[in-house]
Amino acid sequence: MNPISSPGEFTELDRFMFESWGYLLIPSVLSEEEVNECLEASVRLHQSAGTTGWAQVGRGYETEISLERLIDHPAILPKVRALYGDRFIMQSGWCTKQPAFGGVGGWHQDGSGAYDFRKLGYPIPLLQLRASFLLTDQTVPRTGNMELIPGSHRSQVPLPDSIRSSRESVPVSHVICAPAGSVLFFHNAVWHRTYAHDGDYDRYTMHYIYSPPWVRCSDRFENNPEFLQRTTPTRRYLMGEFERPDAPFGASYPAQFENE
Repeated sequence: MNPISSPGEFTELDRFMFESWGYLLIPSVLSEEEVNECLEASVRLHQSAGTTGWAQVGRGYETEISLERLIDHPAILPKVRALYGDRFIMQSGWCTKQPAFGGVGGWHQDGSGAYDFRKLGYPIPLLQLRASFLLTDQTVPRTGNMELIPGSHRSQVPLPDSIRSSRESVPVSHVICAPAGSVLFFHNAVWHRTYAHDGDYDRYTMHYIYSPPWVRCSDRFENNPEFLQRTTPTRRYLMGEFERPDAPFGASYPAQFENE
């Protein structure tokens, strides 16, 4: 059972499934050629960074055009806009690698290590909306899939520490199975982890995290001027490069899409 969505429009059914489960799965968004281009770019990023074991590398979209194109991909941007309105940024873009024969990760919710999002209220607000592009095949379990707990973004109690510390399985969890090129779209408060990977190859996923415009970026302290100069106006806006005439209070943030 999957909360399956289609590329583009955020439908009424999408909203119901997202509010109920905390995530959507959009199968086969990228073509085989696009997947291969993004996978090759991801391998280059990690080789250049010299990563070992499980690792993530940020800002790959600044140097790899195939990853830059995913920032505002038409399959996911309308859904982000439907949830945030016309004012949001791409807080970060992380390329993650799970090594061959990798074990399960630790259960967690997305958020800031400096401030627990649970302190903001119940339900935990949507501050980091993630679109994860699967770049290796995950049509069966134990291929580095994402494992999530449906509806856990609405839970009034956290996952027990005993489960988290021992990395135990949870009977209500859901292992996401989908082909390369699919997108997993989920709420920061959904409890999740990386599932086991039995393959003899590294698993790669490209994550794009969207946030309200006042959230601080987490993969960069400042934007690359050369990247800003050559990229598109929409992507420049999503990097947080727009005029703020009344900063820092933000009453007149420009609306990116208001004239469309």
